[in-house]
Amino acid sequence: MLDFEYPTAPAVLSVAFLAFLLILPVFKGLPKSVKIPRLNYITKNNDTTEIVSLMVYPIKSCRGIKLSKTTLRSQGLDLDRRWMLVDAATKQFLTIRQIPEMTLINTGLNDDGEFLLLSVSGVKDRVVKIPSHPTEEWLKENTTLAKVQVWDTLTDGHLYGDEVNEMFSEFLNRKVCLVYKGPTPRVMQGNGDPRILGRTQTVNFPDVHPVLIGSEASLAELNSRLAENGTKPITIERFRPNIIIRGNVPWSEDTWKLVRIGDSSSATPARPLVLDIICRCTRCQVPNVDPNTAQKNKTQPWDTLMSYRRIDEGMKYKPVFGMMGAPRNEGEIAVGMKFEFASLSEDAAETLLETFDSLLDAPRLQKPVVPLAFFI
Repeated sequence: MLDFEYPTAPAVLSVAFLAFLLILPVFKGLPKSVKIPRLNYITKNNDTTEIVSLMVYPIKSCRGIKLSKTTLRSQGLDLDRRWMLVDAATKQFLTIRQIPEMTLINTGLNDDGEFLLLSVSGVKDRVVKIPSHPTEEWLKENTTLAKVQVWDTLTDGHLYGDEVNEMFSEFLNRKVCLVYKGPTPRVMQGNGDPRILGRTQTVNFPDVHPVLIGSEASLAELNSRLAENGTKPITIERFRPNIIIRGNVPWSEDTWKLVRIGDSSSATPARPLVLDIICRCTRCQVPNVDPNTAQKNKTQPWDTLMSYRRIDEGMKYKPVFGMMGAPRNEGEIAVGMKFEFASLSEDAAETLLETFDSLLDAPRLQKPVVPLAFFI
């Protein structure tokens, strides 16, 4: 049975025990963790699988790197979305949504992992090399700190100079700048808002949340439908997940609330990694872009997903693939690790959402996916 530690808070309201558990993450002040009995709302069916692949995308919207192991940090997998490209004039972030060709910008690591190697598909003998973990001194000497924008949020970033940016600007046929995340915290929003999550957690340059988890079982089910439509199968890279699991039942991830990752093969296993599942990942049409060619299919897989994966009542006009998570702790993560998850039934989620709404007079969160912190 899964057995986790959960955040606690002062008992400031005289309400039923369930209500007390629901509001725990909103308040702060007592010790950071305490053992709390888990409610029977949690269900466990086919709840163990394994990690089959790890992907990081150092530059937002550019090609990723497949790894056998890395470090899970509170902001996501190490190196993931630490950089992005912005318009040189406006400092607005750029993505595959506007520029599908960005998927032809490749990222890689040298043998010792000290440098990030950047290149463009089809452009020979041109590689830009930058430190993968630049020091403050290096950034001060080689970049300029400035305000940059991701969606409607202003944050800061270290802008690289022409010697780095020239290759990208020439390829994209517009003036752009490579940016490394600056020191100002970019606090999670949406379902990751501190008032909802129960803790303040920051991210680098993902759209919203730190970690995206995808299931091979769900992809296989989608590909079977695409085949019926006469469409070739697609790879999970289209969805740009970080942690790819084998999966047991297609779409069982829809009701996840918590996941735990550990090395069951070790005689002295390290402390498991635990992630709160924040929300389902609603999709735009980026998965229609073939990462190998940058060609965008006009209809697929979008049309197929729209036909049966508009399952989130909080965002009915978009389909869902994958789950967004927020790490509670940090540590090594590797392919082959055991991946456990706890889920909630629809009835349980509805009951707890109604209780939460009445307690705090809060707007309805995406149903049934809300942070497990509210469900203990």
